[in-house]
Amino acid sequence: MMLDLIVVALYAAGMLLLGCWGMKRARSSDDYLVAGRRLGPGLYLGTLSAVVLGGASTVGTVKLGYVYGLSGLWLCGALGLGLIVLSLVLAKPLAKLKLYTITQLLERRYTPAAKSVSSAVMLAYDLMIAVTSTIAIGTLVTVLFALPSWVGVVIGGTIVVIYSTLGGMWSLTLTDIVQFVIMTVGMLGLMLPLTVHYAGGWDTLVASAAPGHFSLTGIGWSTIVTYFVIYFLGILIGQDIWQRVFTARSTRVARFAGTAAGVYCLIYGAIGALVGVAASVLLPDLADPNNAFAAVAQLALPDGLRGLIIAAAMAAMMSTASAGMLAASTLMTRDLLPALGGGPQSERVSSYRLWTLLMGVVTIVIALLVDDVIGALTIAYNLLVGGMLVPILGALYWRRASNSGAIAAMAAGSLGVVVFMLKDGLLANSPIYAGLVASLASFVVVSLLRPDHSRPVAAETQPEQRA
Repeated sequence: MMLDLIVVALYAAGMLLLGCWGMKRARSSDDYLVAGRRLGPGLYLGTLSAVVLGGASTVGTVKLGYVYGLSGLWLCGALGLGLIVLSLVLAKPLAKLKLYTITQLLERRYTPAAKSVSSAVMLAYDLMIAVTSTIAIGTLVTVLFALPSWVGVVIGGTIVVIYSTLGGMWSLTLTDIVQFVIMTVGMLGLMLPLTVHYAGGWDTLVASAAPGHFSLTGIGWSTIVTYFVIYFLGILIGQDIWQRVFTARSTRVARFAGTAAGVYCLIYGAIGALVGVAASVLLPDLADPNNAFAAVAQLALPDGLRGLIIAAAMAAMMSTASAGMLAASTLMTRDLLPALGGGPQSERVSSYRLWTLLMGVVTIVIALLVDDVIGALTIAYNLLVGGMLVPILGALYWRRASNSGAIAAMAAGSLGVVVFMLKDGLLANSPIYAGLVASLASFVVVSLLRPDHSRPVAAETQPEQRA
C-alpha cells in the first residue's frame, strides 16, 4: 500500500498548496465569501459539481448500488435534477439580489428576526453536510489502510479545515477544480471500467447480479419519491449551493454551466450505482455495505491506481466538507453574530478565517461522534427542507406571507422533523413529510392571522456582467 499512500499524500499536499494560493487571492470579504462574484463557466461548472457530489454521493451511492442495484442512482439523480431546476429557474433572480447568504433573502422580505431563526436552521444543515463527507473520509481510511476511522476523520478533516480557512471561496474554487478532474478520471475513467472488467465483463456482470439489480425502481417508489422531496428540494434552498451561485460572473454562466453540472451529477450517480452492482458480485458478503466503495477498490485495482481512486473519493468528500464549513462560517459571521451584537466589526478577512477555523473544528468533533453517511445526510436535508422550504418559497412567490408566519413555519417544520426522526428513526420517510405539513400549515394560518412586516424582495441595482 506504500504507493497508494504516496499518491494520497501528494494529493493532500496539493490541496494545501492550492489553499495557500487561494489565500493570496482572498483580499476582501467578497473574495473570501463568493470569489469576487467573477467565476467563468469552466470554474463555475467544476466547483458546483464538486460541491454537490460529496461523501454521500460517492460512498453512499456505491452502497445503494451494492444493496439495491442501478436504482441507487436516484440519490444523485435527485440532486442533479434539483441543480438543473435551480440553474434554469432560480439562478437569474438569485444572482440579481447580490446576497451572501440565503437567509438574507428572508430579512429583505420579513425582518431580521426571521433571518436569525432561519440562519440557525441553515447552520445546522451546513454543519451536517460537512460532517457527512468527513465521516466518509474515515470510512475510506478504515478499509484501505486498516486504521481506526477517527484517524481518517482527524487527518482528512484537518486538511480541509486548513485550506478552507486560508483562502475561503477562492481556495475552495481552486481545489474544487482539481477535485472535479480527479473525480471524473477516477470514477468514470478508472473505477467503473476496472471493476466491471474484474467482475468478468459487462455480460457476466448482468448475468451474475442479483435479480432486479438493473431495475430503475428496485429501491422502491416510496424511497425514490422521498429522495426527490428531500434532495431535489434541498438543492433549491441550500446555503452551500446558493453561495456557489453567487460566485458566477453573470446569470448566463449560472444558468448554462449550472445546468451542465446537473447533468454531470446524473451521470456520476449512474456510475456510482454500477460500481456498487459490481461490488455486490465481487464481494457478496460484506458485513457493512458502507464499506463497499473502499472494499471493491482494494480488491479490483492495482497499487498506484488504487491510490488515485482513493484520491478521487477524497476529492468528492473534501469539496463538500469544505463547502459546508465555509457556508456555516458565512452564516455565523454575516447573520447570527451581528444579531447577537457580536461578529466582525469590519470587513477584515481575518475575522472570517477565524470563524471558518472554528466551524471546521466543530465539524471534526461531530464527525467523531456520528458514523453513518446516509443518516447524517438525511438529518441535514430533513432539517433544511422541513424547516426552510416553505418560508423561502413564500418569500419569493406569496405576497401575503408574513414575518410571524415565516418564523412559525421554521419552528414547526424543524420540530416536526426532529419529533418524527426520534419516533420513527433517522432514515424513515415520515419526518420530512411531517415537517413539511407542519411548516406549510403554520405558515399559511399565521400569515393570514398576523399579516405583519411583509415587503417585496428588492434586488440590488448593479449592472449585469457579460458571460
